[in-house]
Amino acid sequence: MVPVQLPSRAVGPARAVTRRLFLALALIALTAGVVYLDRDGYKDAAGGEIGLADSFYYATVSVTTTGYGDITPVTTRARAVTTILVTPVRVLFLILLVGTTVEVLTEQSRTALRVNRWRRRVRDHIIVCGYGSKGRSAVEALLGQGMGRDDVVIVDVDPERLREANRDGLVGVLGSATRTTILQEAGITRAQSVVVAPREDDAAVLITLTARELNPGAIIVAAVREEENVHLLRQSGANSVIRSAQSPGRLLGLATRNPRVVEVLEDLLDVGAGIDIVERPVSAEELGGPPRPGAGELVVAVVRSDELLRFDDPRVCGLNTGDQIVAICTHRSTG
Repeated sequence: MVPVQLPSRAVGPARAVTRRLFLALALIALTAGVVYLDRDGYKDAAGGEIGLADSFYYATVSVTTTGYGDITPVTTRARAVTTILVTPVRVLFLILLVGTTVEVLTEQSRTALRVNRWRRRVRDHIIVCGYGSKGRSAVEALLGQGMGRDDVVIVDVDPERLREANRDGLVGVLGSATRTTILQEAGITRAQSVVVAPREDDAAVLITLTARELNPGAIIVAAVREEENVHLLRQSGANSVIRSAQSPGRLLGLATRNPRVVEVLEDLLDVGAGIDIVERPVSAEELGGPPRPGAGELVVAVVRSDELLRFDDPRVCGLNTGDQIVAICTHRSTG
């Protein structure tokens, strides 16, 4: 089984086969009903009367072109019915049979071609390991920042979560992100970033180690539940570690005394609405001097060689090439 699952609205092979099966049975039932209504026009080689079971038997062997010849039309009307109705039904039945087989094989070939084409073109994408609540929130933030759905790949061991990702228009890879082969299926060597959001901290550490080994230049962001595991993730190669267990508790504590501050923080986290916090490169006009905020922009920090300089640091007044400015902006100004 190919682990890569592309989003698609096409009818699946199983559903297509089931639908055609019901149609084939309906054709047999229709033929049997016509034969039963005109049962006096048919002859049984055994000499018995034509009953409902005999009608279904005749319809089955006739439509499937088996034709044992033990039940035959003997009147002109019965032969006309066979010519006008049963013969086209036979042809339609064969079309259904052949068409179903061809569609299943074609769908499989089409899926394989789509996967191969996706493998060839995917690059500079973001891999999200885990499509639980943390993974879905990360994807929502990425989409809110303008990331296209084609540039996000989900890796998860749960088939239902992967189907949910497909319904959301995202490419999914079924399997554990701790395995090298699964990350390679997700295009790890050409990925821009990796979001590590599994349920357990030990899995997060192993995923980070594997991803860093396969792509030394990727930006790896990991979520961790326990504070004591933060240093393990950093040593494993994570650029940023988000403490998922402590952050909600801190917001709860802050909200008891400063509820409006929490509202602002939630607004910042709600990407694509209200106010956003963004990171942008230094412009040519800002080199050598302080930041020059644009309309609706408030500079809060500068990143220089992986060091965070807060807005009150004197070094912020002399911006260098390669510096990144962290600013709070309105959503309208970021668009």
